[in-house]
Amino acid sequence: MTARIYTAHPVEDFTPITLTGHRNSVVNVFFAVSMEYVYTISKDGALFTWKNLSSDGISTLKWSLEKKFYFEKHAQVTSSAFHPTLQLLVVGFSSGLFGIYELPVPNGIHFLSISQRRVSSVAINASGDWLAFGCSRIGQLLVWEWKSETFILKQQGHFYDMNVLDFSSNGQYIVTGGDDSKVKVWNTRSGFCFVTFKEHSAAVTGVRFSPRDKVIFSSSLDGTVRAFDLMRYRNFRTFTSPSPVQFLSLAIDVSGDIVCAGSLDTFEIFVWSVRTGHLVELLTGHEGPVTCLEFSPSVPVLYSGSWDHSVRVWDVFERKGTPEVLVHKSDVRALALRPDGGELCVSSLDGDLTIWDLSDNRQSGSLNCRRDIGTGRKQSDLVSSNNNPSGKCFTGLCYSADGRCLVAGGKSRYVCIYELSQKVLLKKFRVSKNQSLDGISEKLNSKFMTEAGPLQTIDHAEDSEEEGRYDLYLPGVAKGDLSSRRTRPEIQVKSVRFSPTGCSWAACTTEGLLIYSLDERATFDPFDLDPDVTPARVLSLLQDQEYHKSLSMAFRLNEKPFIKHVVESIPLENILPTVQALHPSYVVKLLAYTSEALDSTVHLEFYLTWCFHIFNCHGRYIKDNDLNHMSILRLLQRSIIQYKESLYRLCDSNNYAMEYIKTLSSFYKEASTLETLNSNLIK
Repeated sequence: MTARIYTAHPVEDFTPITLTGHRNSVVNVFFAVSMEYVYTISKDGALFTWKNLSSDGISTLKWSLEKKFYFEKHAQVTSSAFHPTLQLLVVGFSSGLFGIYELPVPNGIHFLSISQRRVSSVAINASGDWLAFGCSRIGQLLVWEWKSETFILKQQGHFYDMNVLDFSSNGQYIVTGGDDSKVKVWNTRSGFCFVTFKEHSAAVTGVRFSPRDKVIFSSSLDGTVRAFDLMRYRNFRTFTSPSPVQFLSLAIDVSGDIVCAGSLDTFEIFVWSVRTGHLVELLTGHEGPVTCLEFSPSVPVLYSGSWDHSVRVWDVFERKGTPEVLVHKSDVRALALRPDGGELCVSSLDGDLTIWDLSDNRQSGSLNCRRDIGTGRKQSDLVSSNNNPSGKCFTGLCYSADGRCLVAGGKSRYVCIYELSQKVLLKKFRVSKNQSLDGISEKLNSKFMTEAGPLQTIDHAEDSEEEGRYDLYLPGVAKGDLSSRRTRPEIQVKSVRFSPTGCSWAACTTEGLLIYSLDERATFDPFDLDPDVTPARVLSLLQDQEYHKSLSMAFRLNEKPFIKHVVESIPLENILPTVQALHPSYVVKLLAYTSEALDSTVHLEFYLTWCFHIFNCHGRYIKDNDLNHMSILRLLQRSIIQYKESLYRLCDSNNYAMEYIKTLSSFYKEASTLETLNSNLIK
């Protein structure tokens, strides 16, 4: 309830100054530009103005309370920000209101309610035109232009845990589902959510893009599977079961005509037709909840994993005989199929990853990953993290676009990437260092352990007011019910996905949606070098018009700015002979470079000409090794589709513009003809 003034640099005979008088916690303290005033704001809504009375040096500073002001709001102050140049004060309240005041005389300029929850943080931009507000309880971020009273940005994330995610086929969008019963679609470049679907009434357990990215499917514990149209942003179809069940997993076939969902309580798999919306098949045989479903991309087969220690192989379309069973030692938590459909990886509760060769359904290998998961120690754990057997398994798996690597995440602060041919751990990514989450620390401090349990979970008298508590409520429960509990969220990775382009992967964590991407611009990684391969030699060959030698040497140096200079220096008519003379190993590198360049270049025709000649001259080599180059091909496909869509919109717009101009020209011709007739009649 006090504020103290210190010096940033040591001053002789200076004593820190204490400003007292507030009756509640001080939320914030601000200096005026001229240091003439100091403003202190307390939690109970009191604004004190302190005036500097001294004029002879810093060592004799004297401050006096000049004015008291109380905000006329029946709520507590939770955040504030001050713009010294404009003398503008912004205050956020626990009721979701905020106010803008002009100082030193507190004149109220503007008041607005932005949320039903407390305003956790406030910020003002440098010019003072934009105000940013954050509401941590509901995950909301707002940017408000107060002069014109308009929203610049309005974003809201999942305010409970994210459960599942999926990439679109071009890697440009991500769909997520969470415990707050919402389905959100995000742009991977901007990081913003551009549409939210709120039709579900319980936690979302599965989301999938349709093969053509025009429809999103989602399953939920509310007993429905819903289809959302991404053209009109509406829920156009809802799939339900004959009797109420809770759906735990979801899968879409490669044609997009069949949708399947696995149940939590009846252990059945429901199969619907997307076109008609009718239930066409009910698959039974599992003896536990169906945790994961995947359709094979190469054959019409469905793979399902369950807590009954088995993965079953269903022939959904032919309905021939009983399904084949792949038996495991423990409960199946997640499974993933290689993009070519030739291999299956299964994660079980004992921490093992089991790899199956699907050509003859035999086990081809396994990895013991309990040590790699690296779970932390929770507040209530009585044993160390190394000796704690609970939770040490992966709950999310996904193959990379080329099928060589596997990304895995679970109840841990780490995401692991494995190389499957050698069965080794390539890298571990730590997703969070937030000490306010449970399971982050490996060791606990014994001073926080009391006879009543961990100190952090005990309610204290000063936290009896609602604004000061950190209770978590169960999804869908009204405020104030007995379901509230004082606890810390546990760090975990619930779902992981590789982008189909192979350039990025994403993870649903307690911290939110995290996207990791490749950035090799600053990496110098030469290969096949010898003393003759130098930048000067490359430029000399380029000047002598020996383009294929110059390009080959540039790829051996492997510096992207240098490669760009060489490629764009080759004339359009010399592209074909240059591509024909290149060795296949350099062709792959050239294709990778052109795929990345197409994503941001303005020389569209130039780079498309390169791609055209690469496929014409070396198409058979690329086709024979398509699995190794799948990520490059998908990145190229994404770039071309984006250009196609933008050109289509531009041509469509130009078409309407031309029609408009033609209509105007005919109108002016008629008008000029009428004027001529009128002038002749007058004469």
